[in-house]
Amino acid sequence: MGKKREEENPDSKYGEPADFDPNFSGPMKKRGCTDIICCVLFLVVILGYIAVGLLAWLYGDPRHVLYPKNSTGSFCGIGLNKDRPHLFYFDILKCATSVNIMAASLNGLQCPTTQVCVESCPTEFWAVGVQDYFAEPKDVFKSEFCVPSLDLANPRMSVREIVDKELCPFFYMPTNDVLGRCLPDFAKLGEIPSSFSNIPGLPGSINDTADLIRNSTGDIFNSFNAKDIGIRIFEDFASAWPWILVGLLIAMFVSMLFLLLLRFTAPVMVWVLIVGVLGAGAYGIWHCYWEYDNYKSLSSSISDVGFTTNFSIYLEVQETWLAFLIMLSVAEAIILLTIIFLRTRILIAIALIQESSKAISHMMSTLLYPLVTFVLLLVCVAYWGATALYLATSGEPIYKVVALNASVSGCESINGSVTCDPQKFNSSDYSDCPTASCIFINYNEEGLLQRNLFNLQIYNAIAFLWCVNFVIALGQCTLAGAFASYYWAFSKPNDIPTFPLSGSFIRSLRYHVGSLAFGALILTLVQIVRILLEYIDHKTRSAQNPVARFILCCMKCCFWCLEKFIKFLNRNAYIMIAVYGKNFCVSAKNAFKLLMRNIIRVVVLDKVTDVLLFFGKLLVVGGVGVLSFFFFSGRILLPGSTFRSETLNYYWMPIITVVFGSYLIAHGFFSVYNMCVDTLFLCFLEDLERHDGSLQKPYFMSKNLMKILNKSNKAPKRS
Repeated sequence: MGKKREEENPDSKYGEPADFDPNFSGPMKKRGCTDIICCVLFLVVILGYIAVGLLAWLYGDPRHVLYPKNSTGSFCGIGLNKDRPHLFYFDILKCATSVNIMAASLNGLQCPTTQVCVESCPTEFWAVGVQDYFAEPKDVFKSEFCVPSLDLANPRMSVREIVDKELCPFFYMPTNDVLGRCLPDFAKLGEIPSSFSNIPGLPGSINDTADLIRNSTGDIFNSFNAKDIGIRIFEDFASAWPWILVGLLIAMFVSMLFLLLLRFTAPVMVWVLIVGVLGAGAYGIWHCYWEYDNYKSLSSSISDVGFTTNFSIYLEVQETWLAFLIMLSVAEAIILLTIIFLRTRILIAIALIQESSKAISHMMSTLLYPLVTFVLLLVCVAYWGATALYLATSGEPIYKVVALNASVSGCESINGSVTCDPQKFNSSDYSDCPTASCIFINYNEEGLLQRNLFNLQIYNAIAFLWCVNFVIALGQCTLAGAFASYYWAFSKPNDIPTFPLSGSFIRSLRYHVGSLAFGALILTLVQIVRILLEYIDHKTRSAQNPVARFILCCMKCCFWCLEKFIKFLNRNAYIMIAVYGKNFCVSAKNAFKLLMRNIIRVVVLDKVTDVLLFFGKLLVVGGVGVLSFFFFSGRILLPGSTFRSETLNYYWMPIITVVFGSYLIAHGFFSVYNMCVDTLFLCFLEDLERHDGSLQKPYFMSKNLMKILNKSNKAPKRS
């Protein structure tokens, strides 16, 4: 008996078709919790993630990153320095040119030079002249740019001693406030006065001085130079944000309209695309024959040309166009035969696309669900970023005695091994080295938390990936349950549940957190391996030989393919979970076997849907992008509008924002549609296997699908 059924069903190696169940009418109402062990594990990881966040919050101090800090360890812009928000460097050149052995250990822009908080950055050139060394300090220096502990009225030191100990700067130049730090204004370097040519420690000529400043601080300045541009961009957004919002609303309206109109335009669009591909192939064949005929009189051949990197030469050889002609003809024939033999399956794909558009029109709330996913993903990203920031700044900062100028006699013994307290540091204790200073080096790594910071950051990253994949899985399972309730409603739309989306969401959270976490965990493990491979490739790129590079490239490619396959399998497993309520492994196995029993239909539907949605995204993003370009560049003027493109500093920034936002909006809408197509497709396959259209086993599919398959229901529609 089993052998006979195997002969009737050649795909039995992928499981037997689903049997008829008279009690089945859509997503199961009676179900239990699935994959409880994985659910418990996921909850434990979440609790651990919360604990890591609390530890980071208790011991971390993001002020180390958000605010600049002077040489004494005080933050600029808060506390005692509330009125002095800018950080001024006495000798900015040492940030890049210092040869001090501890300079490489300094964090951020904590350069081996004295730093003080100031009310405003200097805007002019100034330097200590030769004659100033014989004057009173109060007549030479400005107290606002000296260390706060120095009393210029009664300094008890000469100008030279103050300069050697870096209690006051010996020169400064016009600077810009860049992220709270006073960095050189490159635009004014050409205005360096002649007095700068006589400053000790700087090159003799003015041009050499300008080049030294530009070369030494260029990388630092460029890394922070975005603030000025950012302010201008912010100004553009402040004036153009209503029109940016209008552009995004247009993108949302066009995306929604496109999906709803697919129920009417899908057949036309698909066949136009097919005819277009065949027409392009036919033109290519004609063009190749035309070129082949033109070069018929030439006697040259491939053997005469030989091997050359100038590929245009090959296009002047008759044999090249003959090869193109043959390849295009074979490809055209294959495509034409494929379309002829698969025309029924193409019609099924079109009908499912139309049915998906109809399902969305009956459940418009599903188009808003991507907002829920977006908010949850935003929470995950914000929590991960905040935890990483607090972990990175946990621990007490360590300060060590460093010679600001190692070339000064007596400073050779200071190698940065002695710790110090910047609030209590007294340079007189190091009378042999007048340039000794207490400088921030790094954060304490001796505590239990600090010794495990790297492990906690790894835990933070893994938990973040797992949470992100779980949120995506929850969205897919929720949408699948809603669309499945539409398909298995015998009389549409009367039999559709009142709140299908919220009901599916509650079922997913109540019964299937473990299954969703299981699928997300498998995907997370593969992503971790891919990240490790990328890290290894980045760190060993300079030492790799061709064989190692090839092996690593193959491994990266294999795991990329594995990730794509797992995403595909998880997606269909979540659909089966939403419908039948079984655990992840059983659902993945049933989904895989069901798809393999109908592999040709799967390929055709997948490709037809991908092409349609690709052109849909192209239509939305391209159309809105072109419209925003003409508007923000001033080519379209709205009557009565106060907005003028001339007021924008960078008119392309609103355009980029609208294009990127349009893509995200289109992707969100189309991801819902794609999930709808996949769900209805699996339900359609199950419907074909479970039912035969008889009075006892009526089909649930639409009349359009039954017409394509030459099937019909003998049972009357339920009232």
